[in-house]
Amino acid sequence: MSKVEEFLTQAEEQEIVATIGKAEKNTSGEIRVHIEKETSIAAIDRAMEVFRTLNMENTQERNGVIIYVAVKSHQFAIYGDKGINEKVADDFWNCTKDVMANHFKNGNFKQGLIEGILNAGEQLKKHFPYQDNDTDELSNEISKG
Repeated sequence: MSKVEEFLTQAEEQEIVATIGKAEKNTSGEIRVHIEKETSIAAIDRAMEVFRTLNMENTQERNGVIIYVAVKSHQFAIYGDKGINEKVADDFWNCTKDVMANHFKNGNFKQGLIEGILNAGEQLKKHFPYQDNDTDELSNEISKG
């Protein structure tokens, strides 16, 4: 098994997918999680690459968010699209990253991702509240590299 398969069990992955759906019920924002073995560049730069590869910039309000994790590299990043960045301060994702980092340090990866996703959903709700005509524009499944 690679580091990616060992990172979360199948049941934990399903919990995370369900959590993404729950978080998106309060916002028109879109959240994705991407997990890969390692990165040779800064996690935020790799998150931006994966964001584009997954076509996350194609949301109507440009309000997609990716939570990127490089397992073996022990790095993660959160990247939000243009629509979010135009409305929020530069340190907008710091509280979400801090919550996740505390769980990750203790080896509690599933809970770190769940808390990060729920926190991201709450943050997005403030700027991109759920609309009655909202559609789920991006898959909630975890992508892997």
